Amino acid sequence: MNVLRTPQPSRHPHPTVKAQRLAYLIWERPDLARAKQFLLLFGLKVLYESADAMYFRGTSATPFCYVIRKAGKARFVGFALEMESYADLEALSRLPDASAIETLHSPGGGYVVRLHDPSGFLVEAVFGQQAETAIAVRDALTRNLPDEQVRINGTQRVPVEAPEVIKLGHLVFELADFQSTCGWYCQHFGFIPSDVQVLPDGSPAVVFMRLDLGDTPADHHTLALAQGFAPQFSHCAFELLDEDAVGIGQRVLRQQRYRHAWGMGRHILGSQIFDYWEDPWGCRHEHYCDGDVFTADLPMGVHEVHSEAMAQWGAPMPASFTRPKLNLSNLIALLKSLRHSPDVTLRKMITLARLFA
Repeated sequence: MNVLRTPQPSRHPHPTVKAQRLAYLIWERPDLARAKQFLLLFGLKVLYESADAMYFRGTSATPFCYVIRKAGKARFVGFALEMESYADLEALSRLPDASAIETLHSPGGGYVVRLHDPSGFLVEAVFGQQAETAIAVRDALTRNLPDEQVRINGTQRVPVEAPEVIKLGHLVFELADFQSTCGWYCQHFGFIPSDVQVLPDGSPAVVFMRLDLGDTPADHHTLALAQGFAPQFSHCAFELLDEDAVGIGQRVLRQQRYRHAWGMGRHILGSQIFDYWEDPWGCRHEHYCDGDVFTADLPMGVHEVHSEAMAQWGAPMPASFTRPKLNLSNLIALLKSLRHSPDVTLRKMITLARLFA
């Protein structure tokens, strides 16, 4: 089945494999110490570091979730998805332009096949990584409700320190070639569209996609794709224990004068309580908790896209959250996409700009 002829978003009936987990992100940074300072305050923990690379983890038993490599220029490199079996790697290695199966030379070992999606993002399919020992987190706080008071003669006190990141939750891209990229992830990694936001003409603007774990509940979205005029990293998100952890995270990062991007609030699609921060290079990192989880049988939801469709409550989404920077490289990218991408039209770009103005 040729996904390019299948309007997206749409689940694929016979995907090449079904990814099991968002494993890790890969970054290049010119200053490892500066990157480490932010990530420790954000709530990640160092697993391994050397003069030219750093690996960070959360508290869960999964291996590292964040990789930084020393480089002259800061950039997002790509991400990894965990496979269910070595046979999955063999199937992916037979795809056009895929690498052969290689040994992972990183903490925990394992095997990898490297691919690039139609928008050019690196995807590493991995299997066989050695798990880490889980790190204990504090107990979830109790809640006194008007008709159910469970905390008598007690108080709530959360330590004022970096919150504990439990896991890497999801990743969001903006891209020009929406149809082919969305179809590629559904066809080759078994992603299921959970919700799509559409423009007035019915064309998709944003899709939230979850992993197909069958009857096991999966996060509302592990990957989200948004229509834009060029392939760009939008943000990455990390799960915390509860809303108090999200609030403490805001206090700690604000005290250290990191740039706040948006929050706190509660999303509509996915329901997460969220708070967004920028790292020293302006890349958005999200703290969240209390997200929706769906099994594979739940059908896709369709919703109108507009600026107020992003949150149930909280501060309005800043225009800077979606507005592209006005510079020469973005202008060149827009003109290129208008000429070559079937999903980018001037009318669509103007509509998106007006919706989020």
